[in-house]
Amino acid sequence: MAPDAISQILLPLGLMFIMFSLGMGLTVLDFKRVFAYPRAFIAGTICHFILLPLVGFAIVKLSGVTGALAVGFMIIAACPTGTTSNLLTYYARGDVALALSFTAFAGLVSIVTVPFIVGAAANHFIAGTRQVAFPVGQTMAQIFIVMGLPVIAGMLVRARAQRFALRWQPLLGTVSAVVFVAIIFVSVARNWGLFREHTAALAPLVLAMSATMLGLGYGLARLFGAERRQAVTVAIESSVQNATLAIVIGSTVMGDDTMILPGAVYGVMMYFTGIAFVFAARRLLAPAAQGG
Repeated sequence: MAPDAISQILLPLGLMFIMFSLGMGLTVLDFKRVFAYPRAFIAGTICHFILLPLVGFAIVKLSGVTGALAVGFMIIAACPTGTTSNLLTYYARGDVALALSFTAFAGLVSIVTVPFIVGAAANHFIAGTRQVAFPVGQTMAQIFIVMGLPVIAGMLVRARAQRFALRWQPLLGTVSAVVFVAIIFVSVARNWGLFREHTAALAPLVLAMSATMLGLGYGLARLFGAERRQAVTVAIESSVQNATLAIVIGSTVMGDDTMILPGAVYGVMMYFTGIAFVFAARRLLAPAAQGG
């Protein structure tokens, strides 16, 4: 299959499938948890939509990364939390219901925030070297199509055919994980030369961003008075990003394969810090669990 067909058709379809499987696990009540956990949600919102882009921008500036790579780094920093954050939260003994709700909430909000952050990054880092005409409205529409509509469709299936959804959603979740891995693999394979050239330089930067957001997420949630389980959830939700969306934006919206590199590297490296945090969180929450 031609490279254009992969980036323009297969990658968006893969993301749509992942988001559809997420939607099948959601109900309207999941969104109402925004009001049930106000402190955790406020902390998570600040971390995800304000601190994360700022941390990404600071790392890019301090490291000296420029051009398309810098824009790619800001794309992954702008993306919503990834669906695998729910699984990490489960293993960390965090609040899975909160994680599921925040993942859905972040996905909807990002339809508006991602185009503006990516557009600002493109104008800042590459406007001086080439013409930049970032289509904010078109990008919002594309993100809504590949993320919003599949989630809505999955929720409709859950509402209209609950038994079917409950039966098949776990399997679809497993297939979604396979699709995610396949997207990362295809992206790396298609741009192997670029990855070989830049991964060594990018890996420490994405690890730094992931680790920083884990610390900020947990610390800010605790500062806002959230329970430890909720603080663990906010930390994971603030660090695990939707690398699939970052790859789709870089390849289809921006049309620059260099911009997908930070997202693809982050999609792998975030699990190194994430899994380490899971073990730390389990030790942290063990006394509370033993106390009932």
